[in-house]
Amino acid sequence: MPSASVLRLQIESALAHKIPSALTPAPKMVRPIAATGIEPLDNAMRGGLPVGAISELIGPECSGRTSVALSFLAQITVIGKVCAWVDVSNTFDPATAAAAGINLARLLWVRCGVSHPDAARARRDFVLPDRYFAPPPVKRGLHGGGFGSHPRNEVKGISDAVASLLQQETTAPRCAEPPRRTRLTQKTFEPNYPPSSTIRRQPSRSAKPWPRMEQALHVTDQLLQCGGFSAVVLDMGGMAPEFVSRVPLATWFRYRAAAERTQSSILLMTQHPCAKSSAELVLQLLPAEALCDEITVFTGIKSHVEMARQRFTQIADNILPLRKLPQSVNALSWHSRTSWTGRR
Repeated sequence: MPSASVLRLQIESALAHKIPSALTPAPKMVRPIAATGIEPLDNAMRGGLPVGAISELIGPECSGRTSVALSFLAQITVIGKVCAWVDVSNTFDPATAAAAGINLARLLWVRCGVSHPDAARARRDFVLPDRYFAPPPVKRGLHGGGFGSHPRNEVKGISDAVASLLQQETTAPRCAEPPRRTRLTQKTFEPNYPPSSTIRRQPSRSAKPWPRMEQALHVTDQLLQCGGFSAVVLDMGGMAPEFVSRVPLATWFRYRAAAERTQSSILLMTQHPCAKSSAELVLQLLPAEALCDEITVFTGIKSHVEMARQRFTQIADNILPLRKLPQSVNALSWHSRTSWTGRR
C-alpha cells in the first residue's frame, strides 16, 4: 500500500492543471510591524505595532497612552513618513510632541470642535441686507384667494376673542361674585457678574461630546480613504465610555479594511476597549507610578502594560499553524525619565 506522501503527490499531480498544490497549505505571511521606540514593549510584541491594522491603547488618564503614541509617531516621522493625530478632546500638546522627537512638519493635527478665530470673526462681521428683514406681505382670504381666513386660524382666534370679552365684563366685578385674586409676579434678581470679555473660559470636555466624536469619525474615515498616512492616531482618551461605546462596530470594521488596503497603522486611544474583534492588538495600560529618586525632585514615571489581545504573533518559520495558539497575557513595565534628570 502506498504511503501517505505518495498518495498526496499523486493527487496533487492529477489536480495540478486545476488546483495547484491542492493538499499543501500555502504559507501565510505575517503582517509587517513598526517599532514603538520603547525597547521592553517592542520585545514583548516581537518587533512593535502591526502595520495595516487597528491597535488599541486602553487605560485611565496618566497611564502612558500618549507617551506610547508619541514615541511610535517619532519613529515614523524620523524616516520621512506622514502621520495624523485626530484630537477629539483637544488635549494634544505640540511642544510635548516635538520634545518626544516628532517632526511636526510631517504631522497633521486635527482639532475637533474648535473653530478658527478668523471664521468666527467673519461670521460676526457679516451683516445681512435690510431686504431680508422686511416682513412678508399679508395674505387675505383663504390661502390668499379672498374667501376669508383659514378655519384653523379662526379657531385659534376664538379663544383670544372670548378671553377679551370676559376680561371686559370682569373689569367691574359684580356684588355676588367674589373679587378675583391677582397673582403677583415673582421678581428675579440678576447677579452682577463682570463683563464676559474679562472672563477667560476654558473649553469644557463634556460639552456636546457626541458632535465632536462624529466629526472625528468622519475625519478619520476620510484620512483612511484618501491614503498617504502611515499612522493615524484617534485620541478619544478624554471621552466618557458611554459615548465611545455608541460607535457602531461597522465603523471599526470599515477602518480595519481601509487600514489593510492602505497599509496604515491605526492607534485608538480610549479608556475602555470598543473595537472588539476589529482590533488586532489591545494593550491594557495600568495607572503609572511616580519615580522620585530624590526627595523633592520628580524624576519620571513607571508605566505598566498588559497585552490583552494579539491576534497574530511572529513565528520563526513565517507560517501560521492551522490551530489557534493559546493566548497568554504578558505584563511588563518600563521607566520614562524626565529631561532635567539626565541619563542614568
